[in-house]
Amino acid sequence: MMLIYPKIKLLKGKEISIQRKHHWVFSGAIAQKDEDLQNGQLVQVVDHKDNFLAVGHFQYGSIMVRLISFESATINTDFWIKKINTAFRLRETLGLIHNPETNVYRLIHGEGDGLPGLIIDLYHGTAVIQTHHIGMYRQVKEIAQALKAVYGEKLDAVYDKSAETLPKNYGVENRLVFGQPKTQTVLEYGCQYEIDWEKGQKTGFFVDQRENRHLLAQYSKDRKVLNTFCYSGGFSVAALKAGAKEVHSVDISAKAIALTEANVALNGKFKSRHTAIVADVVKYIREITDDFDIIVLDPPAFAKNIKARHNAVQAYKRLNGEALKKIKSGGLLFTFSCSQVVDKQLFAHTVTAAALESGRKVKILHYLSQPPDHPINIFHTETEYLKGLVLYVE
Repeated sequence: MMLIYPKIKLLKGKEISIQRKHHWVFSGAIAQKDEDLQNGQLVQVVDHKDNFLAVGHFQYGSIMVRLISFESATINTDFWIKKINTAFRLRETLGLIHNPETNVYRLIHGEGDGLPGLIIDLYHGTAVIQTHHIGMYRQVKEIAQALKAVYGEKLDAVYDKSAETLPKNYGVENRLVFGQPKTQTVLEYGCQYEIDWEKGQKTGFFVDQRENRHLLAQYSKDRKVLNTFCYSGGFSVAALKAGAKEVHSVDISAKAIALTEANVALNGKFKSRHTAIVADVVKYIREITDDFDIIVLDPPAFAKNIKARHNAVQAYKRLNGEALKKIKSGGLLFTFSCSQVVDKQLFAHTVTAAALESGRKVKILHYLSQPPDHPINIFHTETEYLKGLVLYVE
């Protein structure tokens, strides 16, 4: 197939990563390109002999091309239908499409599904899209058409929430692309959550902690639980529904605490067993008594890039050290990092250092990760970002 997209030619030897199906082309790999290329433009990448390699979105910066096809394909609605359908079939295999207990899941996980810069989460009939570069944003309407083609009448609406993830100078606003949402209440393992995809973090909910919330529920009966960095109370609701005798939810954001209290109320009469606190988490943990059976540490990413990694590691160490000092003997610590630049080995070493300083005896019960609807692309390991440990503390 003859493609009409402008060519970007690579230096000799720089085609190897693409042949290994990695989705990024760095600026240092490029030998030749048109000088008038615009951010977001579709381009074809060729090797130094002019042999086709892939199609992607161009953008000035360190990562100059994000590849969306390793085949010579025209990027049109049919292309998007094929991509969406492939992702749909995976979620069908995972038992997420027609699940009576869970109707919130991730449909497209960026490079994990071969589509850099595209996130799509499904919330009980509403697809929420977030794009991370302008090329993908410009194709949102075609993506919405593809979603309609794959889901049919099961799709109520498509909402585009890209304003938070794109530079302000593009003038992007969040918008309803198609339809009208019927509800903002979703189910996850039988727990109800009200999703604010218009103003909430990410696409409205931390979908990636689903299986870890479910695991917490299995340990929570008759236990006192502290959920820190609680945001909208996902871990808190899971613990309460599972029979926790008491749950404390802590976040520095008053808005997050309000979301948590609303979600707790949505799930039953738990007010007498739930305490919500607006506070700095580290300071709060330093002042608590040692009577919590379970502590959950799920902070936001402490490192957005490699330069911030050292400081992030120190922050994880301090946070985990404080929790390990205060948790009840025989207690469980659920601790997480979503910083992609802090890999699972480094995170485990950091928590180990905190355990040594705490003077407690600690055993690892579980290594935790992101759920399978956030697939890790074996050819693009950067798609692995969430890691966690469940520790037994003597």
